[in-house]
Amino acid sequence: MSADHSSPAIDAKALETATDIHVFDKKGGKVRFGDIFNDQKTIVVFIRHFFCGVRCCQYVSQLATVRADALEEASTKIVVVGCGDWSLIEGYQKNAGFKGELYANPDRKLYDTLGLVSNLQTTPKGEERRSYLTRSLLSGTLWSIWRGPLKNPLNVGKQGNISQNGGDFVFGPGASCSYSSRMKHTEDHVEVSELMKAAGVSYP
Repeated sequence: MSADHSSPAIDAKALETATDIHVFDKKGGKVRFGDIFNDQKTIVVFIRHFFCGVRCCQYVSQLATVRADALEEASTKIVVVGCGDWSLIEGYQKNAGFKGELYANPDRKLYDTLGLVSNLQTTPKGEERRSYLTRSLLSGTLWSIWRGPLKNPLNVGKQGNISQNGGDFVFGPGASCSYSSRMKHTEDHVEVSELMKAAGVSYP
């Protein structure tokens, strides 16, 4: 049985503030965060930076395996938010194989409002690594370097703060949050199965 990794709920004031913060879509258009989940229950996954292939990109690739019919049956969608520049969104989606909505919050105001922390810690000694971490740390790091700065040198500096951690939430419909799990370190996204259960989505 997996442990419960849920975090303290978002207080009403923080949620109200968060809904009015703007993020950027893949074309650079500004989108009010609250409008993303105003009409539909939405799983929102905050990733780290856009060059984070060893950790978050693997997680987003696992999110991409959630069946479309299961999401439709639960009237739910999955949205990903990163802390880098919006111009890196399409490349990240391609690398992760994720076809859903992806937004950027480069100033990290949304991250701060939702209480997401910054550090470079990895899975503590004696704690089991999350199942989405299929690559070894060395393999994943080399993959990240190749996919990121080596392959796209002009994007260096646009990836977002490398120490920013993310989190996993279920918002909506409307200004509500029924589930929150904030990463304590860089390898701490909640298991996809647990997140889907919290959202009422059949998985696998």
